[in-house]
Amino acid sequence: MEGPDRVTGIEAVTDLAISYDGVRLHRGRRLVLDGATFHVPRGNVVVLMGPSGSGKTTILRTIVGLEPFEQGTIDVDGVTLGSGLPRPSVLARLRRKVGMVFQFHYLFEHMTVLRNISLAPIHVQGLGAADAERKAFALLRSLGVEHRASALPRELSGGEAQRVAIARALAVDPPVLLMDEPTASLDQGRRAELAGLVRSLVDRRRTLLIATHDEEFARLSASLLLRVTDGLVDASPVAGEGV
Repeated sequence: MEGPDRVTGIEAVTDLAISYDGVRLHRGRRLVLDGATFHVPRGNVVVLMGPSGSGKTTILRTIVGLEPFEQGTIDVDGVTLGSGLPRPSVLARLRRKVGMVFQFHYLFEHMTVLRNISLAPIHVQGLGAADAERKAFALLRSLGVEHRASALPRELSGGEAQRVAIARALAVDPPVLLMDEPTASLDQGRRAELAGLVRSLVDRRRTLLIATHDEEFARLSASLLLRVTDGLVDASPVAGEGV
């Protein structure tokens, strides 16, 4: 069964960047998401907190269209996903709306940093190689790692790789940015630094949704905290100390 191929009206998403409604998902016989529901207001850093196995990463994967679900709807800045596999036309629109920074970064090891970031503007936005590289370099400069443009991923520190992965996710300027366990490979000092960077990425147009079990990072970065337990989301937001 395919999800709906439609874009909702702008009035439906004026205040919400993500609407996640009644999503149910099994992996084999295991129930991973049990009607999970929450909403992410635009221009905020919203953190999904919960232990390993609670469903945090699965929630992010469904939002970005990497994992089909059996029931419910997800709206990302006007692009709506329903149950089953999304149509290619829906995925194409979704790629312009949401970027994701994975826990293990997944940079292409045989490509330089600059080339890693240039790929999306070329293939998603149709930019020429020269324009894509200029855009990629500007992103690297804004994140303080322009001096690593010609490096290969294996030559980067954990903090540098994190910033490069963020630059890649921002390469098509998506209004929604997802991050999965972003502090997993960082020491305490780098975690505080990343929290500041995360807050700086948010504005009235861009929204961040982060999955983590790192309580300190969540308090430093989040404007809203949501708790995930056994595939359900506590939809009563708790104010964080961040934005």
